[in-house]
Amino acid sequence: MDSAVERRSELRQFLRSRRARLQPADVGLVSYGPRRVPGLRREELAQLAGVSVEYYVRLEQGRNPHVSDGVLDAVGRALRLDAAEQDHLRSLARPDRARPTAAAREVPRPGPVRPALQRLLDGQPGPAYVTGPRTDVVAWNAQAAAVFGDFGELPPQQRNFAYLTFLDETYRALFADSWQAKAESTVAFLRVGVGRHPDDADLASLLGLLTMKSPEFAALWARQDVRDKSAGRYLLRHAVVGPLDLDFEILHLPEAGQVLVSYVPVPDTEAGQNLALLASWTG
Repeated sequence: MDSAVERRSELRQFLRSRRARLQPADVGLVSYGPRRVPGLRREELAQLAGVSVEYYVRLEQGRNPHVSDGVLDAVGRALRLDAAEQDHLRSLARPDRARPTAAAREVPRPGPVRPALQRLLDGQPGPAYVTGPRTDVVAWNAQAAAVFGDFGELPPQQRNFAYLTFLDETYRALFADSWQAKAESTVAFLRVGVGRHPDDADLASLLGLLTMKSPEFAALWARQDVRDKSAGRYLLRHAVVGPLDLDFEILHLPEAGQVLVSYVPVPDTEAGQNLALLASWTG
């Protein structure tokens, strides 16, 4: 399908999903009569954003590529979008301005990281790895391999956190207490990638595979959630050493379109002792 058509479809579905999560009472409007679909009507959103209904309809249908910052900001405020959702709206509504050159549209393929970055990973006190915009794992340290498995032994297609989260039972068991949170954040991160790189054939192929093979992925993808996480906590159950309660921080590497994820044990838990035990076996 033509990428421009795909972008229009993504924009329409995203705005509809954001309208659906708001009720008139949420934004100070009075609701009159029954509604065929949940959420705000287009007319109500146009009123809140201060634009005509016709103008908003063209925007939602992707027929207004020159929409102004002011209008997008007003629509975002009316829909109560957070910062990540507002950026996603801008990427979808104005793809040419979001990605002005062919170089900017290109998504790096998984490959070796700079030697200095690998040394940085190896110097981390806990598990750490680097992923690309498709959640491909491109580099990792020994602690990450001990906790998450040796990514180097996996076929390239499976060396991907989205693939592993939804299609690998070992990962579902590892994230037993945090699988839903991991699944939701993974899908929301991929949605960011679609907004920034709508022409990425490899990303489209990954999404198609996950949609066909995982009903859980398909259901989460239909929610249109967008999130670009910077920190969090996962409660893991390692098959060998047991509980690993880990906090993580995410550092963005904008030059390569990658992120570095670094984990540290949650204080006053068994995680520190269990990580040390793993390190003694694998070091």
